[in-house]
Amino acid sequence: MTPADLEKMTKDELEALIKDAQKALKTVDARQRKAALDAARAAAAEHGFDLGDLTEGKLPKTKSPVKFRDPDNAANEWSGLGRRPQWYKDKIDAGVAPEDLAV
Repeated sequence: MTPADLEKMTKDELEALIKDAQKALKTVDARQRKAALDAARAAAAEHGFDLGDLTEGKLPKTKSPVKFRDPDNAANEWSGLGRRPQWYKDKIDAGVAPEDLAV
């Protein structure tokens, strides 16, 4: 896609493109993270260790992916796990459908 193509797009089309690109970036990041962890596990196994043994069982926890986002404030995110955040409750109480908050 060239800059000229971007200039022809509407605001809604550009926002959709940004949203799709952000989603694609998260997917690429997750895939690269998994590949790196798999490679680290394989390297540890080659030397007769479990990766947990080498890290003293302190492997980094993976963050759950975002499933809901506040359209009015992108900083408000929720994975759908645990207690519902107040911003989510407020939106639902205001009549916003959960599907409209889904990422």
